[in-house]
Amino acid sequence: MTGLRYDVFMTPAIPQSSGTLNLPDGEPIVWSPIATTLIQGERDAVLVDPPFTTDTTREVLAWVEKIGRNLTEIYITHGHGDHWLGVPVLLERFPHAVVRATVGTKAQIDELATAESRAEFWGALFPGQIPTGPVDVRVVGEEGLSLEGHALIPVEVGHSDGDDTTVLWVPSLKLAVAGDVVYNNVHPALSNSAGGGLDAWRRALDQVEALGPDFVVSSHKDPTRPDDPADIGHTRRYLEDADLLLRSSPTPMEFFEKMQALYPERINPGILWFGAISLLGPQPAS
Repeated sequence: MTGLRYDVFMTPAIPQSSGTLNLPDGEPIVWSPIATTLIQGERDAVLVDPPFTTDTTREVLAWVEKIGRNLTEIYITHGHGDHWLGVPVLLERFPHAVVRATVGTKAQIDELATAESRAEFWGALFPGQIPTGPVDVRVVGEEGLSLEGHALIPVEVGHSDGDDTTVLWVPSLKLAVAGDVVYNNVHPALSNSAGGGLDAWRRALDQVEALGPDFVVSSHKDPTRPDDPADIGHTRRYLEDADLLLRSSPTPMEFFEKMQALYPERINPGILWFGAISLLGPQPAS
């Protein structure tokens, strides 16, 4: 049995449509960079979390074709559309690839099953850029996936920046494809963290850490950074700092500015601003 390897394709930050939410200084918000992971055997491969626009998914497809493996399965770590809406583009080239997700993730994907439901949010932010083809997701159980005799195991970790999130664990590589559970030098999405969400997210991080990974791929990562397990702790520290600040009942601007001061190197302050106004209400008029 031959060994596995993995590679990561980085989709750069994508500008959102004009007229949507801007940063306090008027700069438009962009979508965070997206990591797509290809786990490869000698002949076949499993792709994890493709991006969401037609053009960016075509770039991923060209990358897969250049590597030269047969794409047998596509695994989706969680239901956020930026990690699976591009699937129809991939299936045009690899029609026999099976799309896999856990029960919880499939339920969230099914909520965006129609073109109309996708248009309401994704189409407004990225008009004319979102694929509309069907996505037939098959549930994967605790037995996980198999790639040329190697196990790829979904680990359900509960809430992170959304509900029903998972991590794909590859024991033979000691690789955790962590979805949105771990962020790598990108501001985490905090908008769904009310009502104990930060506590639940920290418990999810504990589960990833308990796997003992040598490599951790974050779905939103700084393209210049390695897939370092230390990002588990870095994400935990960010959440702890956010939690402490939120307890002081700051205004959205106060929260935004203090978190930026603590983490000036992190990519995409726009997602921090969106989290601030989601958790703390609209910025008061001056």
